[in-house]
Parts: sequence; C-alpha cells; structure tokens
Amino acid sequence: MATDALREFTTAMDELVAADADAAARAAGAAKFLPELLAHPEFLSDEHRVGSTEHYTQHVVHVHESGAYSVVALVWLPGQRTPIHDHRCWCVVGVLQGAEREVRYHLVSDGADEWLTEQESQRNQPGSVSVLVPPEENIHLVENTCDGTAISIHVYGDDIATVGSSVNKVFTQEVRDDTGTAVGWRAKAAR
Repeated sequence: MATDALREFTTAMDELVAADADAAARAAGAAKFLPELLAHPEFLSDEHRVGSTEHYTQHVVHVHESGAYSVVALVWLPGQRTPIHDHRCWCVVGVLQGAEREVRYHLVSDGADEWLTEQESQRNQPGSVSVLVPPEENIHLVENTCDGTAISIHVYGDDIATVGSSVNKVFTQEVRDDTGTAVGWRAKAAR
C-alpha cells in the first residue's frame, strides 16, 4: 500500500516521464523530490526494511508502469558494502536511516594497464542525496559505516524488477594513488 509521501513522489516522477524528460532531467527531478520522501520514513513498509547477514539486501518498492524508473530500498547491516561498480542507468540515492560512505573513483589507463584512483569519499547521513548519471564517469562503492542497520532509497532509471540490478560493470582493477602506488583494502588484500 502506497503512503501519501510515496504517492506524491511517484506522481512527480510520473510527470517527468510524461514530459519526455531526458535522463539528466529525470535524475535532477528525483534528487529534488527525494528529500521530501525521506522526511517521511513511514512510507517504507516493514517488509522492505529486512536485511540479510549474507549481503546487503535489495527490495523493489515501486516500478513505473512503463519501467522508466524504479524506487528501491537497499538494507545494509554493519560493514556491508558493494563492490566497486558503475551503473547502466541514472541513479539517485538518499539515506533514510543510518550512515553510508560513498567512495567515487576515476578509471585511469596508460594503454597497457588500467587502475582506479579515488576521487572523493563522503559520509552520507539521513536525508543526504547523491546523483550519478552515465555516461559521465559514475564508478563508486557504497558501504554501511554505522553500528546499526542503514537503509538507502535508490531511484534508478530502469525497471529493476525486470533487469535485477542497475550495476553495469564491477571493477576489479587495483586502486592506486596519484603516483601509481597501490592503496586501500584491495591492495592490502593482495599482499
């Protein structure tokens, strides 16, 4: 059952779809409308708040009738994280509960070798919103950095119920600093 807050959010998003807005405009609209949805945490049902000790859990909350966008809840137990990845479609993320760290990366190639460099790291608190719009570089990882459960609301420009995930590619390249020296958890694991 949709709450008023969820209904208002999806109505606003549906209007963007009906106006034939492009990906960047839909993402900007989702980023504009999402804080109001996050201000009403009761919109998310108990069944969409269930996590797993195995990995972060994805719950599809709503899909536009044509599949133009999806609203998805991701539930993260302490320490759970994504691999480093990019997206097949635009993505807007808002933290509903807990805290998450997002690390964005840049893919570097010298012709013979490829590696990642960290561009920025930010801690996202409840109410904070992030936007990723391909084909602009959108490589990142997300992890729960709090002691309790974190829940984030993701709005994707695709039918996640059908495609299963917004992930386009998982990056396994080494993370290096600006001098080319390996850094981070992946480099430490390789030693």
